[in-house]
Amino acid sequence: MTTTSRTTERHIEHLRPNEIFVFGSNLAGMHAGGAAHLAMERWGAVWGQGVGLQGQTYAIPTMQGDVETIKPYVDDFIQFAKDNPDKLFLVTEIGCGIARFQPQDIAPLFKEAIPVNNIHLPERFWAVLGSS
Repeated sequence: MTTTSRTTERHIEHLRPNEIFVFGSNLAGMHAGGAAHLAMERWGAVWGQGVGLQGQTYAIPTMQGDVETIKPYVDDFIQFAKDNPDKLFLVTEIGCGIARFQPQDIAPLFKEAIPVNNIHLPERFWAVLGSS
């Protein structure tokens, strides 16, 4: 599995027109901190919308409970990416900031994204997925 070419940069400063910034949110869409705030300030995330595509961003809720409550949203995201092969999805370390999960908690949720070429994952997610 080649992952280096599909690794999200640690600090995303700019997006090309076909790139989507994928960030962790809360269900209420209160994008007040972390990557969610950056998504709102720079790329069109919508205050009050906690799930899905908004501008050049895609929100995956991570603040509502344990990892199992996040999985359906990750599954929906992976299907969305498959349905939109013209877009490149740059997944940040969702859930690993304010939500206080660790990469070993969240990365396995992205196992089905391994063969999806338009999904880029953080280096620490790839490290977990490569060892599973």
